Amino acid sequence: MRDIAIAYRLYPGVSKIPVVHATDKFQLSQLALESFRRALGGLNFKIWALLDGCPPEYPDLFRRVFTQDELELVDVASAGNLKTFSMQIDLLTQQTEAELVYFAEDDYFYFPDALVEMVNFVQENSDVDFVTPYDHPDSYFTSSRYEHHEVRPFGKRHWRTASSTCLTFLTRRSTLIATEHMMRSYSRGNMDCSLWLALTQKEGLFNPRVHAADTIRLKIWVKTWLWGWRNLLFSRGYKLWSPMPTLSTHLESTGLSPLVDWPEEFAAIEE
Repeated sequence: MRDIAIAYRLYPGVSKIPVVHATDKFQLSQLALESFRRALGGLNFKIWALLDGCPPEYPDLFRRVFTQDELELVDVASAGNLKTFSMQIDLLTQQTEAELVYFAEDDYFYFPDALVEMVNFVQENSDVDFVTPYDHPDSYFTSSRYEHHEVRPFGKRHWRTASSTCLTFLTRRSTLIATEHMMRSYSRGNMDCSLWLALTQKEGLFNPRVHAADTIRLKIWVKTWLWGWRNLLFSRGYKLWSPMPTLSTHLESTGLSPLVDWPEEFAAIEE
């Protein structure tokens, strides 16, 4: 058995405004992928690369970064964000390479050995259901800062429970199978935030200071109940954890993780 199985999806278009290589998705993808390989350290892994309408230089990039034994390329004919997430679920529930599985998107920058730390955290803590590498700015600057969190020291950092994240995360294959119906709701029109709230929140959904703070948060609260009422009423709650300080950041210019001098980090990489 391997330590981890990974489904990494990549789309060649630029969305939003990246903090680096804002007009060159290939350069952005190369920066992200090379940092991801460093984040895997000495782990024994298998990675499936879902290439969503990508020209030939993208599979060549993956072949340069990973060995033939580590990599399997999956050519997707412009399926789009919703379908490729569902394909990740298909791959990671059906594979038998590893019990730990990782969903990866193409616009994250990682610190070295980030995935090693995440794998260790899951293996040594039985109550860890999901882990994100990303310490979200939302937890500091929006109504999410009023949520109640559990904080735990482990390894080189502290880990905090979070109510939601994006679609880059680590979990067990068994947990993914147990939550598959809720996960697939994203591909049917649900939001990532409301998906996670349906998995992680019980009593927390009744905190008006958090969920009635503005119209956007209220909309998320409504969608959480519309899509996740069955899970909220009849399933157990799951714990999602995030690292402090962060192990990774989303490369969108407005979504950088706090407490890190990112211009300095990117400048060092470019040099």
